[in-house]
Amino acid sequence: MLASQRQDLILALIHDNGAVRVADLVVSLDVSDMTVRRDIGELARRGLVHRVHGGAVDARHAAHEPGFRAKSALSGAEKSAIAREAHRRLSPGGAVALSAGTTTHLLARLIAEDPALRPLTVVTNSLPAAEVLHRPADHDLTVVLTGGTRTPSDALVGPLATQALASLRVDVTVLGVHGLDLEAGLTTPNLLEAETNRAMVAAASQLVVLADHTKWGVAGLSRIVGLAEVDILITDDALPADAAAALREAVGTLVLVPLATGEDAVRHLDA
Repeated sequence: MLASQRQDLILALIHDNGAVRVADLVVSLDVSDMTVRRDIGELARRGLVHRVHGGAVDARHAAHEPGFRAKSALSGAEKSAIAREAHRRLSPGGAVALSAGTTTHLLARLIAEDPALRPLTVVTNSLPAAEVLHRPADHDLTVVLTGGTRTPSDALVGPLATQALASLRVDVTVLGVHGLDLEAGLTTPNLLEAETNRAMVAAASQLVVLADHTKWGVAGLSRIVGLAEVDILITDDALPADAAAALREAVGTLVLVPLATGEDAVRHLDA
């Protein structure tokens, strides 16, 4: 099948279903992951689709927001490695804010299971993260859950969440994002979630962003903050070399977590 034929088929599937997953296209078209991503990239370049984490959506649905369960099934190895690296960088005795997201949810699980990270206060607007962190017998782990309106990704957002965060001060905010783009910065499809995340960023002395390589080049509907505000960006080493070079110039510190050589082998690229 010619590239143009594949792209026409992908576009037809997106028009019919609103979105497609890279993994499904690899199977149905019997081509490589790289080929599918290249085809989606070409369709995105022509303005026919929007790239999203793990696939693409119809350009007429720029505000598409996958649910928490759907996002949890994507890039599992990358997210786990990134969460472990973020966990390694935390210290007891402080306050950490965790945004909603599947990678931050994995980090919350690591925090909950690590008695060495005590005492610790965790502020979150993520219902799944708060559930994982809820340990009534663990008196040295304090969990503060913001109020707000629930989104499809199980985040609490809106005025209540934003006001709660505005009254707090934490040592570090760990942010999961929908998209990561050189010009657009950190983005999300949800307008209210972007506002709440900005309040979470403003409450912290340091901003750490967790984003696997598939988030690169994805721009959601609403901007959270620019890349210049990111102190540490933790991603995986499948990030393209040109993207890594651009991010080294844009963020404070870029951390690439190798997937093939184990969780402890990490390359630190300082801007």
